[in-house]
Amino acid sequence: MTATEEGPTRQCIPEDILVFSEEDLEDMMEPHNDALVISFLLNNTRIKRIFVDPGSSTNIIKSEVVEQLGLLNQVVTIPRILHDFNIIGKVTKGEITLLINISGAIQSTEFQVIDGDMRYNALTGRP
Repeated sequence: MTATEEGPTRQCIPEDILVFSEEDLEDMMEPHNDALVISFLLNNTRIKRIFVDPGSSTNIIKSEVVEQLGLLNQVVTIPRILHDFNIIGKVTKGEITLLINISGAIQSTEFQVIDGDMRYNALTGRP
């Protein structure tokens, strides 16, 4: 059964939970330590390379992505200092609240906007 099929398991799982079936694991070598990288829809544009990090306490999006979507005017200038794992601080450009669509679940999500290099287009943390 896939995550989108109706059935006894699907009835117990809330709509906003991402579920993988045994079938999804068939081509995967276990154990693995691969990161969960997804894409989501934002302003009817698929944004790829979104890193899901349950250890992060904030959501981060690259300024370049916000600019390409034409949403820089929606960034609220509230600079914050974010610290990464090696305690180096990075000042944000501000924050923006975006409606993102992940598998049909639309969520209003606040992101900290940063300049500079980042391997992913965005990082989503724990709620």
